[in-house]
Amino acid sequence: MEALLFDFNGTLSDDERVQFEIFRELFAEQGRPLSADEYFAELAGRSDPEIVSRWLGPAHPAADEVLRRRTSLFRERVGDGSTVAPHVREAVLRATGRARLAVVSGAAGSEGETVLRAAGIDVFDVLVSVESVARGKPDPEGYLLAPERLGVASASSVAVEDTAPGVAAAKAAGLRCVAVLGTVPRERLAEADEIVPKLDAALVERLLAES
Repeated sequence: MEALLFDFNGTLSDDERVQFEIFRELFAEQGRPLSADEYFAELAGRSDPEIVSRWLGPAHPAADEVLRRRTSLFRERVGDGSTVAPHVREAVLRATGRARLAVVSGAAGSEGETVLRAAGIDVFDVLVSVESVARGKPDPEGYLLAPERLGVASASSVAVEDTAPGVAAAKAAGLRCVAVLGTVPRERLAEADEIVPKLDAALVERLLAES
């Protein structure tokens, strides 16, 4: 194991409920109400552009404005880094300097950079964001790109995810995938190689010991 690749929303940053609330508000303005059950069953884990396209329809005239406002509201509400739990922060810092580290996210790069900096874990070698790829999760593009940019083999990389689209993307890219509970039910993460209660220092130490 040479590299650890982390999903951002819901994995490093415990913000899926915040994400839902923002999309709920923005979609309601467009006359397309969104419930929590619908969000977590159909949309969580997908890239922001795909979420908007799936819910409002392809080429919706307000898509760009919705995405712009979503990014602004997200940074306004969680830009202080408060959604990164202490045990997640410790886990990331334990891995620093001992493995190559990347974030593979379906969100805007500015969101991840803001939150990670505020939480004191802006230590990643590579940040793959929505701007980096043409196709978001469950397409494997992001998880193919991150090892390439890190200079490591996919087979020696481990992805940490929290949703079915993320797990599917990692597995399709040839990565081992550890799924973290909290965002979706366990049965929706069944494709992962391993399912764990949380991302913490003990998990990272165990993964590093396998390198």
